[in-house]
Amino acid sequence: MSANIPELERRRAAALLGGGEKRMAAQHAKGKLTARERVEVLLDADSFEELDMYVEHNCTDFGMEAQRVPGDGVVTGSGTINGRLVFVFSQDFTVFGGSLSERHAEKICKVMDMAMKVGAPVIGLNDSGGARIQEGIASLAGYAEVFQRNVLASGVIPQLSLIMGPCAGGAVYSPAMTDFIFMVKDTSYMFVTGPDVVKTVTNEVVTQEELGGAVTHTTRTGVADLALDNDIEALMAAREFISFLPENNRSGVPVLPTEDPWDREEDSLDTLIPASANQPYDMHELVRKVLDDGEFVEIQPAHGANIICGFGRVEGRTVGVVANQPMVLAGVLDINASKKAARFVRFCDAFGIPILTFVDVPGFLPGTAQEHNGIIKHGAKLLFAFAEATVPKITVITRKAYGGAYDVMASKHLRGDLNYAWPTAEIAVMGAKGAVEIIFRGLSGEGIAEKTKEYEDRFANPFVAASRGYIDEVIYPHSTRKRIALGLRKLRNKQLENPWKKHDNLPL
Repeated sequence: MSANIPELERRRAAALLGGGEKRMAAQHAKGKLTARERVEVLLDADSFEELDMYVEHNCTDFGMEAQRVPGDGVVTGSGTINGRLVFVFSQDFTVFGGSLSERHAEKICKVMDMAMKVGAPVIGLNDSGGARIQEGIASLAGYAEVFQRNVLASGVIPQLSLIMGPCAGGAVYSPAMTDFIFMVKDTSYMFVTGPDVVKTVTNEVVTQEELGGAVTHTTRTGVADLALDNDIEALMAAREFISFLPENNRSGVPVLPTEDPWDREEDSLDTLIPASANQPYDMHELVRKVLDDGEFVEIQPAHGANIICGFGRVEGRTVGVVANQPMVLAGVLDINASKKAARFVRFCDAFGIPILTFVDVPGFLPGTAQEHNGIIKHGAKLLFAFAEATVPKITVITRKAYGGAYDVMASKHLRGDLNYAWPTAEIAVMGAKGAVEIIFRGLSGEGIAEKTKEYEDRFANPFVAASRGYIDEVIYPHSTRKRIALGLRKLRNKQLENPWKKHDNLPL
């Protein structure tokens, strides 16, 4: 037996060396960490337990039988983040460019299967040149096996993808089916077809960064959620982010101790809403003042910024926040905002995370571009998401809640559990001036002004809705945190089930 110990040490050393010191140095020269270094930063110290360290590919074509590296281009296993179990796979660009082979895919599938069995999140660190061409159809089959597991795991365990290098072709579809995607600026990119193919087919000249870099995907496309400056920042952001997420869809939200009083009053909120209805204010201020210790992790802050989505805590328990942002496009709902918020609401509902909704919405964005690009279908996604959600839903209307957008934003009619309004709330079919110009068409300027004042006095307040029970209570702004905390306490054991169905038919 003792003779086998040196052999074990030799094989382990070979596996730890990956593609060799020269390629590891090249990885560092690009400002990137190696696959194992990333795992060390991501997980708690000494918590990583590796699986399949000695797995090698089984390809014998194109001279591949002479090129075998233990681990086959991906480091897999489990560890902890702040003491909580997670499963990890980290692609190793120093071994065959991190390309996916049949065995490489089997390693990823094994940790995903284990994560599903025990109910723990999966974090994928992607840095791969794509399918291993020498293996042909076997590598494509491997991708499909991974895709199938992404789908089965969706809504069962959280899936987080960190794009830390190239991710092209079929490889992009696995991250796309995970719950959240973080990218690294300047060193990571995602696209289905690269710049050379684009130029050949369409004559467009574009760089990798412009086509599918971190900034592109966190601003224009909305494919990714956060763009971080380097590997370390991305990995530390993932550690913080995962602390907000449940371990699985049955575990309940994580609870962290907090010294922030549940009944803390914020007098500054009494003057947050400007005197002029056309003047914006930053909804982030309200969100942070309501949450524990002002801590809020926003997703997609640079995409669809007219709506704010992210995670915080109330009394130490995770909550999801959806809030219109008057600072951007006056807080209207458009295509990007609707899709962004709908996906976020569905994630929260799948994992039992209560949803807080802060409303200041003048309506849907008008225009031919919005209509021709399908605002009807895309707006319906958010409506659908809020309506089907069975988790605790608390809504606070701060100012405008006009037209169909009032309905969509977690209104009482979409089974909102507690719907509050500030005294500054305006709940109506549309703004006063527009309504008067339709109702009293042909009236003079002076008459319009008079009728507008009359309409505002009658409808530009929350009391008509409150008199019908559509608003449960008109609350003082300074007491918002206290009312939300009490509401979440009483809704903690909420039970609500939708009618049985195989699955819904979301308006995609």
